[in-house]
Amino acid sequence: MEIREYLADILLTVVMVLSTLVLILRFWQDLTIAIAAALMMLAIGGLFLSLQVKMRRLEQSVATRERMLRTNLEEISTRMVDKYDMALSHLDELIAEFSRRAYK
Repeated sequence: MEIREYLADILLTVVMVLSTLVLILRFWQDLTIAIAAALMMLAIGGLFLSLQVKMRRLEQSVATRERMLRTNLEEISTRMVDKYDMALSHLDELIAEFSRRAYK
C-alpha cells in the first residue's frame, strides 16, 4: 500500500476534521462536543479510506483473474485448433484411403 495513492484522501479527511472542529467551536464554544464531532469525522474519514483500500484490492483481484482467464482461454483456443487440425488431417487420410480403394 503506497501512501502516495491515498494522500488526497488523507488530506480530505484532515480537512473534514478541521472544518468540523471549526464549525462546532464557532457555534457552541464547547470543547467536548468539538472533540466528539472531530472523532466522529475522523472515524468517517477512516471508513472511507478503508473502503477505498478494499476497493483497490478488489480491482487488483479482478485484474489478476481476468489475466488468468485470458491466458486459459488462449491455451484452450490453441488446444482446440490443434484438435481441429488433427481431426481434419485424419479425415483427409480417411478420404484419401477410401478414394484409393474406390479407384482400385
